[in-house]
Amino acid sequence: MPWSQVAYSYDGTFNGFLTCVYESYVNKERPACFSAPGDVQLSLYPERAVETDAAHARRVLVSLPKKLSADGLHLVTHGFLTCLPEKEKHLYDFIALGYEQGPSVVRSLTDDRVAVLVKAATHLKGEVHLLRGFIRFSEQEGVLIAEIEPKNRVLPILRSHFCARYSGERFLIYDRTHKEALFYQPSPKQWAIVPLEEFHPAAPGQEERDYRALWRRFYDTIAIEGRYNPKCRMTHMPKRYWHLMTEFNGDVPADVGPDGPARSQKELST
Repeated sequence: MPWSQVAYSYDGTFNGFLTCVYESYVNKERPACFSAPGDVQLSLYPERAVETDAAHARRVLVSLPKKLSADGLHLVTHGFLTCLPEKEKHLYDFIALGYEQGPSVVRSLTDDRVAVLVKAATHLKGEVHLLRGFIRFSEQEGVLIAEIEPKNRVLPILRSHFCARYSGERFLIYDRTHKEALFYQPSPKQWAIVPLEEFHPAAPGQEERDYRALWRRFYDTIAIEGRYNPKCRMTHMPKRYWHLMTEFNGDVPADVGPDGPARSQKELST
């Protein structure tokens, strides 16, 4: 019996995607495309809505390290967090190839079905690495608050780093791009990543503004004027992160002086 081609619609979750993989093999259906809530996608193939089934998703998840190896599982879980266009189709093709080829699939870098995922996962890893250093927290009523605008869904990976680094603090990191937030509290230790359509932090108080001014003054003081090189800086500190970093933010109290803010604004306009 030949496999039929269908267009799957699912809830956009990782378990939902794994359920689609399960349904594909049980019903001998080859997904031509996937759509999640909010996607605008037209297909000439028959459409089928797949309801997430935790038991079916678990069966697929357990099979991945056995068939694809631990590295293959890692590539699938991280690949799902990337901003790769049509990532579900690429992930499905990789899983199908792994089921046929076995653990060696992760080394088949000349195969486009593998290379495209490796490249996307590498981009995700690089963004996570940058954000570990670029995230700037502000204190508001005893809670540390930060906002980010990543290309990839980085919060599930950043979670362990910041929960360990600020294990004694309450904090919130809001992802503007994907409309979700990481919440953490130390006592009892709990964390959650939840959808959050809008987030509007309160204006910083005077104490917070003073700390920001001190940080900007320190940042400008340690700079070596003779080595000022904006192009080199943008290589190590991509410009798209600057507008959410304290040292480039101009809300400085009037008594701080013009040197720090003026330089930051100059860099933003470079």
